[in-house]
Amino acid sequence: MAKSKGLKLPKPPKLFANVGGLGLAAIAYVCVDYLRYASPSWHARLQPALWAALALAAAARAPFYRHWALELRAAAPFLAAMVFMLLAFLCEALSVRFVTAVLGLDWHNSTDPLPDTGQWLLLALNEKLPPIIIEILRAHIITLHHYLMLFIMLGFSVLFGSVKAPGLGLAARYMFTMAVGRLLRAITFVSTILPSLRPWCATARFRVPQHPHPWAQKYYMPYASDSNAIHKLIQTDTHYASVQEYPDEYRPDWGKMSFLVDVLRPTVGEGSSWLRLLKKASGGCNDLMYSGHMLVAVLTAMAWTEAYGGWTSALIWVLVLHSAQREVRERHHYSVDCVVAIYVGILLWRMTGFIWSARDSSKAKRLAKLDEVRTRLARAAKDSDVEEIRRLLEEVESTGQERESFSQRAILAFAAIVIVFTLTCVVLAFTLTSDG
Repeated sequence: MAKSKGLKLPKPPKLFANVGGLGLAAIAYVCVDYLRYASPSWHARLQPALWAALALAAAARAPFYRHWALELRAAAPFLAAMVFMLLAFLCEALSVRFVTAVLGLDWHNSTDPLPDTGQWLLLALNEKLPPIIIEILRAHIITLHHYLMLFIMLGFSVLFGSVKAPGLGLAARYMFTMAVGRLLRAITFVSTILPSLRPWCATARFRVPQHPHPWAQKYYMPYASDSNAIHKLIQTDTHYASVQEYPDEYRPDWGKMSFLVDVLRPTVGEGSSWLRLLKKASGGCNDLMYSGHMLVAVLTAMAWTEAYGGWTSALIWVLVLHSAQREVRERHHYSVDCVVAIYVGILLWRMTGFIWSARDSSKAKRLAKLDEVRTRLARAAKDSDVEEIRRLLEEVESTGQERESFSQRAILAFAAIVIVFTLTCVVLAFTLTSDG
């Protein structure tokens, strides 16, 4: 008589093969792009060839991809995450303009940067380390658009079985986590306004009033440098100081968006459109805690580590640390901005595994189903009911497997749209973020 513990389920097929091709392609991309500094002539030849090779490889592989139905199911979360991310970027742009404009250009020009021990350490190392090491630390090996391209390559690798499908699920998790991180960042740097490490930046890049906003005129300027006034303010917890005379605020007519005038503070020469002001916000000129560049780098490294792993992930983390020290070295951020961005990015990625995970959820479902039918399976084995055993095993095996409920035409149309859309995003990323 058969014993139940002797029964074995057939092993599920591997969902992806963790080969080295993706890692080599990623490192090749970074190295070829660095030739723009080392050898511009070779860069002009090799970079278009690499782009074409990657695009052709993806396009050639797409017709043989077996998980388009799974990608189609992930399309709705992907689009929702994209909309959420764009709204987060809009909120961040409003916040960047506000913290730059609220205190006026006079404050930017006269306020000293905060002391940063990380900067001191890097300057001290410049005196101790060999020149070749210092040159490597200063080199622009990897920038913002590289991290974006590395993630896009990671998403495309589902076509080759290097990463678990769906690729759109991985992209949805990345964008959702990015959006949450950007919103938290905007809340952080709006809460307390920190002076820039480059005091000339605001005057060079922004056309905002020289004088502070009426809110700052009333609640900040009278107490900014008078310790006695601050002491009295603490005791009374009430604004009491007289407000100095300042020029009137310029208030253009923006129709329904006129409520943004107090936030964006346009000047006469640039007050025709609120959207135009947001386009010019860019990275801002205050210190914006935490670093947005480092958040992108950390999320890319976390996605790569979970989805692909291997030696490439370790190398990407080394590049993340290189980017962090360069942000501090070039005075784009204080050291605290990079430190906070690293642990916030790690924690946020850990919290969003419910959207996409590299772990084999279908195998977990099959094991759960096996546990559910264990008693019935043991009874069938005891009764030597081969047909019942076969039926139960098929029921377990079918659990968690991908079911194609879409027509072949719909899947092919969706596949074409995804390929064209993603390649368009690649081109936009190259053109819009090539300066880092």
